[in-house]
This record gives sequence, structure tokens and C-alpha cells, in this order.
Amino acid sequence: MLCKLKSLGNEFKTFAIRGSVIDMSVGIVIGAAFTKIVDSFVTDILMPPLGWIMGKVDFSNLYLTLPVDGKIVTYPSLEAAKTAGAVTINYGLFINVCIGFAITAFAVFLLIKSINKLRCTVAREETTVEETKNKICPHCFSSIDIRATKCPFCTSDL
Repeated sequence: MLCKLKSLGNEFKTFAIRGSVIDMSVGIVIGAAFTKIVDSFVTDILMPPLGWIMGKVDFSNLYLTLPVDGKIVTYPSLEAAKTAGAVTINYGLFINVCIGFAITAFAVFLLIKSINKLRCTVAREETTVEETKNKICPHCFSSIDIRATKCPFCTSDL
């Protein structure tokens, strides 16, 4: 039993120290910080002018109050409704979250697009370097070092 626990501990240690797990952890932490930035951007910068353009609407204050005993009570704000203990559907907050998600998704799209472009550039440069280091054997069409005088595949003189 003790051997099994020790083996399990070693397996977990190997798993936890593996680079991909550490990379994933760093990604999660940075993603959480990025989420706060996007939330602040949506709530504090984007939504106030958008609400103003749409007729001074505060999206975070859009809600529906569910009836209690068949009566619908109106409140001046979402905070007042929550303070009174009313059951509300906060669709304005949902709109804010959807806009935040769209901005986050677009930012991730731009990031991935730029990384892919960089990868293509690096791959093209590697291919160019590889082509200058190699030549094609005219007899067997194998890729060989440019300095070779004899093909290692078909033993033809070059």
C-alpha cells in the first residue's frame, strides 16, 4: 500500500512539473488578470458612452422584477430591488458580460492571428536556410548537403 502511494506521488510530481502544466497554470493566471482588464474596459469605458448614445441607458441597471403574490413592484434601481429582496432577472448585466466576452474573444483572435503570422515567417526563414544548406541529387532526387561530392543515397558522383 505504501509503495502504491509513493508511486502515485512520483507520478503526480512528474505530471505537475511537466512544462505543459506549468504553461497552462501561467496561462490561467494571465487569463484571469486579462478578464479583469476586459471587465473594467466594458463596464467603465465602453458601456457608459454606448448607453449615452442609446438615450442615457445604463445597461447594468436593466432588469425585470418577478411578481410576488401576483403583484409587480417597481424599484428605482437594481440595487434598490436587491436591497428589498426582490427576485430579478438582470438582463443588463448579461448584456455587459456578452459584450465583454465578444471583446475578449476578438482580442484572443488577434493574438492567435499574430502568433500564426509570426510562425509562418519563422517557418519560411527556416525553409530558406534549409534550401541554402542542401541541394538535390540529379540522379536520385534526394536532398543532400550542398558540400557533398558524392550522394549518400545513390553513391553517384556529383
